[in-house]
Amino acid sequence: MIGKLGGHEDTIVAIATAPGIGAIAVIRLSGTAAIAITDKLFPSKSLAAQPGHTLHFGALHFEGRIIDEVVVSLYHAPRSYTGEEVVEISCHGSPYIQAQIVEACVASGARMAKPGEFTQRAFLNGKLDLTQAESVADLIASNTAASHQTAIQQMRGGFSRELQALREQLIRFSALIELELDFSQEDVEFADRTALYQLVNSSLLEVSSLVRSFKAGNVIKNGVNTAIIGRPNAGKSTLLNTLLNENRAIVSDIAGTTRDTIEEVLNIGGILFRLIDTAGIRESTDLIESIGVAKSLEKMREAGIVVYLFDVAELSVEDVLSQVALFEAEGISYLLVGNKVDLLADAVAKFASIPGILFISAKDHSLVGALKDRLVASVMGGDINTENTIITNVRHYTALQEVFSSLEDVKRGMDDGVPGDLLALDIRRCLFFLADIAGEVTNEDRLDYIFSKFCIGK
Repeated sequence: MIGKLGGHEDTIVAIATAPGIGAIAVIRLSGTAAIAITDKLFPSKSLAAQPGHTLHFGALHFEGRIIDEVVVSLYHAPRSYTGEEVVEISCHGSPYIQAQIVEACVASGARMAKPGEFTQRAFLNGKLDLTQAESVADLIASNTAASHQTAIQQMRGGFSRELQALREQLIRFSALIELELDFSQEDVEFADRTALYQLVNSSLLEVSSLVRSFKAGNVIKNGVNTAIIGRPNAGKSTLLNTLLNENRAIVSDIAGTTRDTIEEVLNIGGILFRLIDTAGIRESTDLIESIGVAKSLEKMREAGIVVYLFDVAELSVEDVLSQVALFEAEGISYLLVGNKVDLLADAVAKFASIPGILFISAKDHSLVGALKDRLVASVMGGDINTENTIITNVRHYTALQEVFSSLEDVKRGMDDGVPGDLLALDIRRCLFFLADIAGEVTNEDRLDYIFSKFCIGK
């Protein structure tokens, strides 16, 4: 088990801004010697004598020469991101200048930071719990409003507060049940079983909701592969171009024009859909087209959702139902989309017996907005509310499944009238996984793995 540690012996340094040329860059130091190291390079004034949360302008010197004119930001422990002494040096964005400043800091006593080490120190020093620390990486990687809001909500402790409230109540009941064991000869009950039963029931509902949110959370965080599948000349490439509002794919009346898959990313309602335009599915004697068809089938099976596009004038109800049977047999999520309704006015009546079908004209952009709405609803299972806690992390999801299982065991135990010592075991198991989510029961190797996925400088 890892407790919250105090200051570290060594001081770390890294470039905190994105690599490349820019107007400015930031070099960050953290550790007991962060200010002393910077003082060696900054003769303009004594930084050690300055208060925290202050900015200082001057030239940075190393080996008798000026590297750059910089602004130095000071943060005294514990009022800093890591909880340690922190210095941030804002310099001009030349990669050469950045490298020279880092080299000077290392020569003066710092060492290069490992990926995620600043945030790891923030966790170890009690500035963040593990769920908040992990959300920092999600926030950096966020590329839609939904993924940004979800990461912000977790970083600000929304998820942590929910788990902590549940944990505190379970700890209280666990303590009372274990107290009963000390008075086992007296045959007394300190823990109100009715109140515990109510807590377990409400907790099961809460944890179940969090577990179910992972489907939406995974979509928000990672996006969803969306394969546009259909027969040749169904209008797949036209639909891709319409959705992207650009001529990305070649459109032709010649069947089999698309020989390979074309992939593009589209943001719909805060969700990233990786659209995959595939070769038309049909039997072909053309070797290259056959390879394309094989790739289409492969993409169909890998996709999070399949848009099955068909020409309403070409296919019959039986043809579409046959394709539906194939999707359902293989457990593939799909949307049925009838295209070219501009050419067949009675298309809706023709396919009315098939539930959930959509009709569009990709060429005329008609009803494509409804398709976008249906795509979002299909992968999210309803409206997105990023103000609620949404699970996006596989580690949290796995641990919550264990929490749910433990709570079910507690409830089953009370239904069956099991002894208090067995109830206490199930509650302790539940508490273990709740603590595991927050990082209160973990080891160095696991922490190193989690934080190694962060970028250097964070």
